[in-house]
Amino acid sequence: MDITERLSFFPSLYNVIEHPKLGMWMLYLTILALSIVVYKLGFAKKLPIIKSAIIYLFLAFGCTVLTFLGIFLPVAEGLVVAALILIIYKIRLHQSKKQEAENMK
Repeated sequence: MDITERLSFFPSLYNVIEHPKLGMWMLYLTILALSIVVYKLGFAKKLPIIKSAIIYLFLAFGCTVLTFLGIFLPVAEGLVVAALILIIYKIRLHQSKKQEAENMK
């Protein structure tokens, strides 16, 4: 059994088997960026700068673990889907509020 057949999309895209150091860094940065997008779209609230820094520090630490899981499991792909769903939700919410404001006039 070939191990390259078991890789999920992003690790195979970044060629983790042939270039492990660069591939893992690229996978980590992808998962980190997608996690930040999902956090900002779905869960972020206005916080003081120190509390925000602590949250992002723990988010970066958690993404380290997710990167190792993301080699064979679709972690980054799931984050892409979550980001798309949250983007669609935010767009529809904005349109709904805009239409509601127009109806109030």
